[in-house]
Amino acid sequence: MQFEKRLWSFTQGVRGRIAFSVFIGIIAAALGVIRLALLGWLIGLILLGHTIDELIMPIFFAAFVILMRGLFEHWRTMTAHKTSAIIQKKLRRHLFDQIINLGPGYAGRQRSGELVLTLVDGVEQLETYFGEYLPQLLISAMTPLMIFAFVAFLDFPVAIILLIAAFVSLLAPSAWHKFDTKISLEREQAYAAFASDFLDGIQGLATLKSFGQSKSRIDLLKKRSIELFRSTMWVLATNSLSRGITDTAIAVGAAAGLGYGAFRVLDGEMELTTLLIILMMGVEIFRPMRDLRTVLHEGMVGLSAAQGVYKIFNAEPLVLEKHSGNREPNLEPSIDFDSVSFSYPEHSHIVHDCLNFSIKKGERVGVVGSSGCGKSSIVKLLLRFHDPVQGSITIGGKDLKNISLDQIRNEISVVHQDTFLFHGTIEENIQMGRQNASEREITDAAIDANIHEFVTTLPDGYKTIIGEKGIKLSGGQRQRIAIARALLKDSPILILDEALSAVDAENEYVIQQALDRLMKDRTTLILAHRLSSVIKCERILVLDKGRVVESGSHAELINKTSIYTALMTEQVHEAELKELVNGEEESIFVNNETVEQIDESLRASPTEGIIKAEGLNWKQLILELMRHIMPWKGRLILSFCFGVLRVLAFIGVGVFSALIVLALKNGSDFNLQLTALIVVASLSGVLHWLESWVAHDMAFRLLAEMRINVFRKLDKLAPAYLVRRRTGDLMGIATQDVELVEYFFAHTVAPVFVSILVPVTVITVLATVSFWMALALLPFLLAVGLSPFLMRDKVDLLGSKAREAAGELSAHAIDTIQGIAEIVAFQQA
Repeated sequence: MQFEKRLWSFTQGVRGRIAFSVFIGIIAAALGVIRLALLGWLIGLILLGHTIDELIMPIFFAAFVILMRGLFEHWRTMTAHKTSAIIQKKLRRHLFDQIINLGPGYAGRQRSGELVLTLVDGVEQLETYFGEYLPQLLISAMTPLMIFAFVAFLDFPVAIILLIAAFVSLLAPSAWHKFDTKISLEREQAYAAFASDFLDGIQGLATLKSFGQSKSRIDLLKKRSIELFRSTMWVLATNSLSRGITDTAIAVGAAAGLGYGAFRVLDGEMELTTLLIILMMGVEIFRPMRDLRTVLHEGMVGLSAAQGVYKIFNAEPLVLEKHSGNREPNLEPSIDFDSVSFSYPEHSHIVHDCLNFSIKKGERVGVVGSSGCGKSSIVKLLLRFHDPVQGSITIGGKDLKNISLDQIRNEISVVHQDTFLFHGTIEENIQMGRQNASEREITDAAIDANIHEFVTTLPDGYKTIIGEKGIKLSGGQRQRIAIARALLKDSPILILDEALSAVDAENEYVIQQALDRLMKDRTTLILAHRLSSVIKCERILVLDKGRVVESGSHAELINKTSIYTALMTEQVHEAELKELVNGEEESIFVNNETVEQIDESLRASPTEGIIKAEGLNWKQLILELMRHIMPWKGRLILSFCFGVLRVLAFIGVGVFSALIVLALKNGSDFNLQLTALIVVASLSGVLHWLESWVAHDMAFRLLAEMRINVFRKLDKLAPAYLVRRRTGDLMGIATQDVELVEYFFAHTVAPVFVSILVPVTVITVLATVSFWMALALLPFLLAVGLSPFLMRDKVDLLGSKAREAAGELSAHAIDTIQGIAEIVAFQQA
């Protein structure tokens, strides 16, 4: 049983609540002790021949204590889970702040799926750790000492035996802690790899299908899913070993205590009634360990998820802000790169090698060059997503390192080639430029960006949901919304990063008009591959191999043999070829009317966003899940058989214990019963381990299949279906939702059959001995069996809402991670 000091550090601020939860748990445990002591006393009175009138008060007290114990257990559970929810909320906030602090430079080097898995599913998995495992661990450590103190008052030697067994069951599994941590990390890496590849797959499904590569992606996901299955089973192996040790120590400890106590009764050193009380309390002294064992699996998954959390918190930001409070007054919008050398972290390729250039206030400068010459890196350096390896960058004569990040990003607006639009309305996306902008200011920015007229044609106008990454808009429409966003921000420095490279000629004219308005009275840096974007610039810089190799106006550069001239000639040929190809496509495949119809159908499609948790009631859902499990009926039957044998072994412990007591009462030999008790006690632990291993092996194999089937279904529905869905939610289905189904496959199906078969068998056998005793027990068994169906509709409704909230969270996390550059640049963190 592991106690993670680092996870404990996340509980700062709610440790009082955790202590209170543990306190309530200890009271519940104490009530459990009193309950069993009363029952032992009651049985002793019955054996001594007391009348029913003399037993009324003990029965009443026992019933009252049982009721109070149930209430305290419920109180403890609710308090613990509320505390866990507070920790989760706080932890997600800290993780988000850390990712923002690490910046786009860090996020760009990570896989979105991995980061989102940690933010959503990883923190969710910690809920059980904080809500159940951690309080139960503390209770398990304290309760045996309390019970020992009481049992020692009755009989010290037996108390010592029970205490040793309790601490063996609690501490022995910690011997595998180091190995457990290692394989937990491996599982977390396998889980992150699957999630990342799944997200890449669904976000690129249109491309995969167009190139006929869906099968290769499915094969990759199969490989990732099998790796996840194997790493999970390794984690389960150590977990199951811990369970086996715990179960065996509990069973053998209880048997040893009873056996030694029986000999003490035989020798006249202990009363039979005292042994009965100790026997009943012996059940309770091990209860906290059994309760801990039941949440051990969730604790294991939580510890595995924690590895991803640690990875983010351990990361160091690429850029350190030493002057966060500094704000330079009257900062002139001029830019200077002085002998700047730069290469990306963990890459040997030199992007900039002694780069020098200056831009004066109000000047419009273009930067051109072949792909990979370092144009976009200039933007990242100006926004301080990265720092140069050598040299300095200044704005208004002030080194960027001496200006706060907020002020730097407040001075600069950027319009990217692949501008990121967030799932939401057109209004919300424009408003990113300035959160407190009025409706009139948003409209004016849209008018200047040449997007207002289009927006007014939409049924919901500026309230229209545009889908993830603006999927329901054309490239030109997305670009104009980005321009409106930059207009609204109204910064003195403007950077256009390939802003026209992905639009056609018709859109280029409209967007160029909007850009001309945007560039007015601003210091403008235009980074372009398409040279038509920079012809009007006062000065053009030509980059080659990380340096400025040519500088001048378009007229100056075009009239001499130069790299610029070669680039221009190359682009003229490319334009002619593209025009020829486009003309052929238009005549053969599609016409303008068809394009308009396609655009209109996309705009008219509902954007539901997340998938609603509806369509099946709980009966239909169980039948559907059972359909999936039927191909694995062999393992299911094996798990069922081990479960039945395990329960019978536990019943055998009680039966042989009772037979030993009866033999003591009658003064007969009990060695045979004691031997049988030790055997069934040992078997109960082994059988529980076998049942758990077979059930989980079946469950995790099923999960691997389900994950692949989710992608296969999406592949059939794509790309039209993805217009209406959010990829973060779809990733959540294949990771978190499928993971939750494991509980049904591993912890519900076979145990339900066992829980029906065993009580029916017990009632039947008991009825042959005493019909009235069986009849008295029957209502209580029925109450337990029917309780899961009480308020089923409300439980299902709340569960659906929780699932949808998790889907929204996953989708929002994807938007946040993949749009972090826009969030940081527009100061919207």
